[in-house]
Amino acid sequence: MGTIQSVETRHCDAGWRDYHFLRITTDEGVVGWSEYDENLGGTGLTAVIEEFAPMVEGEPVDAVERVRARLVAEARQTLTGVTAMAIGAVENALLDAKAKELGVPCVDLLGGAIREEIPVYWSHCGTYRINQSEYYDSVRDLADVRALGEEVRDSQFGALKTNIFDFRGEEPTGWAPGFGRPFHPELTIEDDQLAAQREYLEALREGAGPETDILLDLNYNMKPEGYIRLVRELADFDLFWVEIDTPDATPLADVRRASPHTIASCEALVPHEAFVPYLREGATDVVIIDALWNGVLQTTKIASMADAYQHHVAPHNYYGHLATFMNAHWAAAVPNLRIMEVDIDRLPWDDELFTETPEYRDGNLQLPDGPGWGCEPDEAALEEHPPQH
Repeated sequence: MGTIQSVETRHCDAGWRDYHFLRITTDEGVVGWSEYDENLGGTGLTAVIEEFAPMVEGEPVDAVERVRARLVAEARQTLTGVTAMAIGAVENALLDAKAKELGVPCVDLLGGAIREEIPVYWSHCGTYRINQSEYYDSVRDLADVRALGEEVRDSQFGALKTNIFDFRGEEPTGWAPGFGRPFHPELTIEDDQLAAQREYLEALREGAGPETDILLDLNYNMKPEGYIRLVRELADFDLFWVEIDTPDATPLADVRRASPHTIASCEALVPHEAFVPYLREGATDVVIIDALWNGVLQTTKIASMADAYQHHVAPHNYYGHLATFMNAHWAAAVPNLRIMEVDIDRLPWDDELFTETPEYRDGNLQLPDGPGWGCEPDEAALEEHPPQH
């Protein structure tokens, strides 16, 4: 096995955000890649990776756990946020390089594949077409919502996930006060907004039909009593799950006990210790894990933690194609997978940026079988789309 010679980052334009990649090269010329993300508060992740680079260079490329342990020790007093996410990015690039040196797919480093096909759902269905209509086919009224539901129904994908929207005005608006859109720090939800969400979901269900599973993502947008009001208001809807993010496991457990729907959560947690109270409190049915942040090897360990509490797991994956390949490997390796997130609405130039694109059959992602992740960024294409943000 070779040693790590260089640790570099690459970046490109991804429309309403940038894509970010970590490139590790060994003294034998093997290149390991990972994707990471600086969107929604991750700003500074590149700087932390660059700070870590001298500690990683010179280490054996196969010593994934050793490198991680060294970086964890270095960052002990700030082992959260972008610091922990940078360690995950390094881990993921090392896994790719190690698997390539061995000539095997990364899933083999995780114990081997349990499944060759990974069930997926169409994420941000409607969300991108409403919020980023300059990049995607637009959805402007409830007739468009019904048509989108029909599009999913007629596609190979049997499940979709959407967010909170209001179509009562001249233009549809997203309702995301947890992100300051609108600025409403009270995080309360009133009867008119409950009615608007019901109207939106009814139109989506009408188009998608009864056989398409609908997942609803509520993000950080309410206090616990608001979540309880909304899930009870939607008790008659057949929702696959309701996704909720809260900073405390105890009130989320209260929501779960009051909910007629399956609850999914934990996508924003890092590192692995952060998951413990959510497992101990029984706060969620499905544990969502971001493998770009936590590291794919570490993510399989978190999945085992969840399995000990009889919870399913699901990838948090709304990034570029490399991230989808990365998530496919751990999703194929863990026994307690529920379903995987993928963005089906893509930018016009997305496929140009990568050497391979995901393959879907009958609503399932096919596990890649090439060495490493089975996908890399195309560096020439990245240069043709320089970062904008």
